[in-house]
Amino acid sequence: MDILIVDDDPSIRRATSLALEATGHYVETCETGAVALKSLRESSFDLVLLDLYLAEENGLQVLQIIRRDHPGVHVVIFTAHATIPTAVEATRLGAVDFLEKPFTPDQLRQALRRIATLRGLERKVADLTTEVRAQSPHLEATSENAALKREFDILFRAADTQASILLLGESGTGKSMIARAIHDSSPFCDKPFVTVSCPSLSRELLESDLFGHVKGTFTGALRDTWGKVKAAEGGTLFLDEIGELPLEIQPKLLRLLQEREYERLGETTPRKANVRVIAATNRDLKQWVTEGRFREDLFYRLNVISATMPPLRERPEDIIPCAEKFLAFFAAQFRRKVCRFTAPALVALSAHPWPGNIRELRNAIERAVILAERDEITARDLPETASTSALNDHATVQEVGARISIEQLECEHIRRIMHSTDSLHEAAEVLGIDAATLYRKRKRYQLDT
Repeated sequence: MDILIVDDDPSIRRATSLALEATGHYVETCETGAVALKSLRESSFDLVLLDLYLAEENGLQVLQIIRRDHPGVHVVIFTAHATIPTAVEATRLGAVDFLEKPFTPDQLRQALRRIATLRGLERKVADLTTEVRAQSPHLEATSENAALKREFDILFRAADTQASILLLGESGTGKSMIARAIHDSSPFCDKPFVTVSCPSLSRELLESDLFGHVKGTFTGALRDTWGKVKAAEGGTLFLDEIGELPLEIQPKLLRLLQEREYERLGETTPRKANVRVIAATNRDLKQWVTEGRFREDLFYRLNVISATMPPLRERPEDIIPCAEKFLAFFAAQFRRKVCRFTAPALVALSAHPWPGNIRELRNAIERAVILAERDEITARDLPETASTSALNDHATVQEVGARISIEQLECEHIRRIMHSTDSLHEAAEVLGIDAATLYRKRKRYQLDT
């Protein structure tokens, strides 16, 4: 590691430096916090060994600045005036270890081993995070739809706060993607983003999954367990399909939102929680409140900021941009040289109503990339329901003035003329082109006779 020693005692600096260099580390030293902060700005270090008392300076104040300005640098505090309250405070401010002077070379080596283990775990977490995100295409929270743009504007203005957010819309409209984007745009984006799927478990198991339990609370509770609320500390708790949350659990969630408190199953000790809640549902919660299936007070606590994700059929201008992003992602993931859609494929994509919304589109493009025989996706590569939509659409998507390209319009026009005439010669006459030109366009657009 590259290590910076900050201590006003030259003998400590020299002895510690020799011990570290003997084990292969690169070491620099300085005697004041100001010089240390200058060194951190000018060079890269993995670890700072920081004395608690630096002549006129307070090492804890220097620690706070390091953690604020250089969050990737680990800090070990050492001092000859160690007390438990001081150690606790140093840990709270971000120190990863605390050594009492005088320390032996073996104690120093043990501390370094703990740091090395911590750095290894952090790298694994970063690698796993990258791997998980690589398994799912990232779609930016952008849209060509004016109504959705307004919804995004509201949501991302609220991202900087801890206000509860409620996302409404049909299944597959990208609510979980938007929740993640809100978290990533917030000041606590480096904190956990934890998802709870409300319909996935029984009432008792869902309550335990949320709040945790103590040993012996129910059959199978073999040890104390912390729940998702604790796991999301400092970050975002995303409650997917909140409409399915059992009525018995709803008061406990209300308490979490109102008082920032909760209790694990089987205990009476209230615990504080620092989480922002984002909830999503495809249900009409207002109607469910009227029917007594959802608490009215909980609805209003969740509904501080709300937005509705419109179905894909109501924002056709987003279909092709989304499809192209999915194409790029899956082509890279499967190492396929598929780079574009043919004009008939674009027509088919635009014409299909996409009842499964973004999720259905994603699956369709993934399948098409796998099945594509060339470097482009044709209408035949798309699922039958999508590829036949272009044939069934006669008024909306392909009408003059629709939000489609000239190429798409030409392709559809030629296809319809060919289907309405008795021969290719007649079709060429109606189109005002010669037979050779019609042949080339048929080949280009892959139109059947």
